[in-house]
Amino acid sequence: MNQESHGSVKSYTIGFILSIILTVIPLVLVLNKMMSPTALVVTIIAMAVLQFLVQLFFFMHIKEGEKPRYNVMALILGVVIVVTIVAGSVWIMSFNSQVQ
Repeated sequence: MNQESHGSVKSYTIGFILSIILTVIPLVLVLNKMMSPTALVVTIIAMAVLQFLVQLFFFMHIKEGEKPRYNVMALILGVVIVVTIVAGSVWIMSFNSQVQ
């Protein structure tokens, strides 16, 4: 019987608390207008990337498993696809907004 290991309660609790903190920080900054728009966007993106990493390591156990290299390779491919789609969408939307 092959039994997969799951995270501990401590690991899940730490991940949950970090997720809440990384969600509340940008929310407070936006609601209180504490930064310039450019700094705010950079901060939101940074918090999103950190949130992504917390989700990967604390909840999805990306480093665990029999062959973690395949997990990381699949993750990198997924990130490349998502970045391509998002960057292309932003580029198209910015081009269309200038045409008017």
